[in-house]
Amino acid sequence: MYFCAMNKRLPAEWEPQDAIQIAFPSRSSDWIDYWDEVVPCYIGIIKVISAYQPLIIVCDNKTEVAELLKEVLNERIFLIEMPINDTWARDHGAITVETDNGYAIYDFMFNGWGLKFAADKDNLITGNLWKQGVFQASSLVIPDLVLEGGSIESDGKGTVLTTSNCLLSPNRNPHFSRAEIEQKIKDLFGLQRLLWLESGHLEGDDTDAHIDTVARFCDEHTIAYVQCTDEQEVHYESLRNMEAELQQFRTADKEPYRLIPLPMADAVYAQDDQRRLPATYANFLIMNEVVLMPTYGLPQDELAIAQLQQAYADRKVIGVDCRALLLQHGSLHCITMQYPKGSICFDTLKTLNQ
Repeated sequence: MYFCAMNKRLPAEWEPQDAIQIAFPSRSSDWIDYWDEVVPCYIGIIKVISAYQPLIIVCDNKTEVAELLKEVLNERIFLIEMPINDTWARDHGAITVETDNGYAIYDFMFNGWGLKFAADKDNLITGNLWKQGVFQASSLVIPDLVLEGGSIESDGKGTVLTTSNCLLSPNRNPHFSRAEIEQKIKDLFGLQRLLWLESGHLEGDDTDAHIDTVARFCDEHTIAYVQCTDEQEVHYESLRNMEAELQQFRTADKEPYRLIPLPMADAVYAQDDQRRLPATYANFLIMNEVVLMPTYGLPQDELAIAQLQQAYADRKVIGVDCRALLLQHGSLHCITMQYPKGSICFDTLKTLNQ
């Protein structure tokens, strides 16, 4: 077992998992305007995830959601009812840290991506799950830091990849300097290194450039990233600068990373107001047996799957239609949170699911 400084370790996403968590859209949320599009999208995602491993679904109306999911419900799906604001489990979900005393559940403050949206209910979800006994962990930790799961990428060996645009956003932790934020994150996760990207963003992204929209660890030596080669594309300069930064990064062994370019998706626009939506192939989800790649009905879908497959000899990359998720400016990784093997109490889940 590998431990970094202070005997804490942030597991990588590709390590063995117990379950995935999502939040099903609420009729009281902004999703109501796109209900007919988002419900079938969620049903499709739920069907694929639960075919491979357990899925925890937080929802505000268990009876209604069970009826909507009646064609796909199975023994791997667990419905838990509680109030929610929205569906972005990656950012309000628990972050699981390995310690000498077992797992610790980190419940970071979530403030709606820098006070952009209401998050009062979502900010309580992890604490509520803890109180109900869902987590098999030694402690619940509430750090004095605003942090979202989508803003950090761990290699499981003491390195985290992140973006300065997000972590240094003035509406998240304005009372801390860059150096203080870096030290806090290192201490909380037992890190040796924080790799900061200064460039890279997507139009229509509400998160201030979450790392999981532009660049992802596939293993400790490999990073998949969004590449832009079209000089007329609005993202060209930012993503080319990001690519140059990634080329300069080194692994803990002082070697260049293996870089896998993912195609820049064609521009997708909302039909109601023609705003650009943040379609990205970097927002994939790594599971125990498969990797789920968001697809958007675009010409680049198949190339993106083929490119990412290069990183995973042991897993099949499967495309999942996520067009509806773009309507609220997110995608597949944004709506999911994985929990490492041994961190979930399934007896509790079975009781809550009755």
